[in-house]
Amino acid sequence: MSSSIGQNNLENQLDEMVRSFVQEKLETIMKEEMNQYFEEHPELKNYKNGSYKRHLDTKYGRIENLQVPRDRENAFQTEVFQPYQRYEQWLGETIITMYQKGMSTREIGRFLERILGHAYTPSTISNITDIVMDDIRTWQERSVEKRYSVLYLDGTYLKLRRDDVANEVVYVVIGVTEDGYREILGFYVGGKECSTGWKEVLRDIHTRGCEEVLLGVFDGLPGLEEAMKEVYPRADVQRCIVHKVRNTLNQVRKKDQSAVAEDVKSIYQSNSTDEAHKQLEAFREKWDKRYPKIAKSWREDFSALTAFMAYPSSIRPMIYTTNIIERTMKEFKKRLKTMNSLPSEQAVEKVIYLVSDECNTKWATRKLRGFKEAANKKVKVQY
Repeated sequence: MSSSIGQNNLENQLDEMVRSFVQEKLETIMKEEMNQYFEEHPELKNYKNGSYKRHLDTKYGRIENLQVPRDRENAFQTEVFQPYQRYEQWLGETIITMYQKGMSTREIGRFLERILGHAYTPSTISNITDIVMDDIRTWQERSVEKRYSVLYLDGTYLKLRRDDVANEVVYVVIGVTEDGYREILGFYVGGKECSTGWKEVLRDIHTRGCEEVLLGVFDGLPGLEEAMKEVYPRADVQRCIVHKVRNTLNQVRKKDQSAVAEDVKSIYQSNSTDEAHKQLEAFREKWDKRYPKIAKSWREDFSALTAFMAYPSSIRPMIYTTNIIERTMKEFKKRLKTMNSLPSEQAVEKVIYLVSDECNTKWATRKLRGFKEAANKKVKVQY
């Protein structure tokens, strides 16, 4: 036990020695800065006025009583840090990165207390992360491409506090260019997911420069197809096959699920809409008596479920499902999971923006599988 205590004391002494060394060098640098400043500005009278004390959080812990030189006219300002700055740039960047990864403001505060020996309150952490709000507004208003081969639309619910806590939707749009590059075009926080909300989202995407969309891919939210057609009347729409199959099997008795799954697979794995239509008729003949609502539903949704068949086979697996955007939504939820409920709309926007920016940076050099093959075969989708 005594050796452990001795080790801790040694580590504390070493930490203090490093901080003292850093403080000494910072104070020397600031004194030299001040002398150089007045040498370069001889018109200013050099009336030194001692120094004032302040603290600064650094990689080596908190430096207390840092002596900052000053003059009587307050003409000199050190370049070591900005006025009123209480932490180095690395600390702000670290806090934002931890926030991006899903750590709550309280968790970040406890972590910083361990490494700096001083606690940051959750409100202070939140204020530091507020520096990204201007970036968020710029990002949300940025121009987008004129044409996208595919727009993926999806919404996810998060617990948001506005006086009380309730589930509110985050609308997300991912666009894929003709060359197969994807990016998150926008996210929109608030309310319950509805076709009217999606219409406003799509209008915003259009206003920011996206004039032409070849295909919209989304789940079966009532009214969403009409909203897509109102903003992009020439676009095809593709209902997510995975969602449709899942909903179908939920309506089937367990003993029939395997057989029904195989029969609907024969519909959406057809090579053409003509073949798919024949498979649908075979499905109806087999299952119409036992599950008439299911057969009717597939017949009514047939066009929206088979739109992908008009596209090159190399990209069909990427466009008959919303898997691409669902993976992104899972990442959002993963980062926000530890936060329980979000204290404000701004808190949601900060995390979603930081994750979106991270995704877009990663995707900028990665083509989606299949689009490249389609391009090489010179069968890229045309407008």
